[in-house]
Amino acid sequence: MRIIAGSAGRMAIKVPHAVARPTTDFVRQAMFSILGERIIGARVADLFAGSGALGLEALSRGASSCTFVDESHQSVKVIRQNCITTRLQGHRIIHAEVLSFLKKDTQRYDLIFADPPYAKHPLDTENIGKILNSELLLPRLADDGIFYAEVAKSTNSPEHSQWNLIDRRHYGSSAILLYQPKTRDEAE
Repeated sequence: MRIIAGSAGRMAIKVPHAVARPTTDFVRQAMFSILGERIIGARVADLFAGSGALGLEALSRGASSCTFVDESHQSVKVIRQNCITTRLQGHRIIHAEVLSFLKKDTQRYDLIFADPPYAKHPLDTENIGKILNSELLLPRLADDGIFYAEVAKSTNSPEHSQWNLIDRRHYGSSAILLYQPKTRDEAE
């Protein structure tokens, strides 16, 4: 796996063994093409960070900061190594479960990425819906911010009364979802 573009473009990064399905180069390229100039100067959170590929790509392309969050010790260790390897600045690495982090964090982010493990069985937790329904994400997102989520292509787009799904695109077995908070008028 590698960083695609920006100041650390083409640099190889490690992927922890615990990460069964890192976001592919193709999906990351598509996502950052959609985000375009919005990434420059953005404050980013990379939830379920795994290798940190999404956040590292954002930093490489000009984001001002990225907070990486993962509950796996192995992932946190690999993210630290990847930050050293790429020499990217402006990172904060948090070892925590995502909802616990959102409950305690006080920062606001322009972009929040979430690429949790896909549900493999009907009883598995559907993490994106859980995050949207928790009411913890909305206070962490800047007024014009975007929440990016990656799910299995076969997964329905989670809905919530305070969020607009502004885009859904399919790439192979994955779907990327872009959400923005509804305005007060829309939410009423």
